[in-house]
Amino acid sequence: MNTGLAQVRKAKTILLTTFKRDGTPVGTPVSIAFDGDRAFFRSYDKAWKTKRLRRNPHVEVAPSTLRGRPTAPPLPARATLLAGKQAQIAALALARRHPVLQGVLVPTTHRVMHYRTVHYELSPPDRAAPGG
Repeated sequence: MNTGLAQVRKAKTILLTTFKRDGTPVGTPVSIAFDGDRAFFRSYDKAWKTKRLRRNPHVEVAPSTLRGRPTAPPLPARATLLAGKQAQIAALALARRHPVLQGVLVPTTHRVMHYRTVHYELSPPDRAAPGG
């Protein structure tokens, strides 16, 4: 496990904190999944967090409850947008870890609402995500 994110390894949900232009933090609970040492989450293209990530990929992550109450201090990380095969790896990892929520409910909701699903890889802030 890359030691920068070891703290969230056992968490099913993390509090993902993105930052507005003025630096204001905005926390959102997201499901997290792993494929080996790689950590992934998903959203959709029109979500506010996705718009903030386009401008600033630097985030903070902390294990949390389903409702987003952090259960440990936050860690700095970097979110890298994935495409193609790498996004498929992320989607499969999320579906394996969260079969009902991320395997059925979220993908179905995105299709029905005509959202474009986007996948991100989390990595320690000092390096870019591999394979992205």
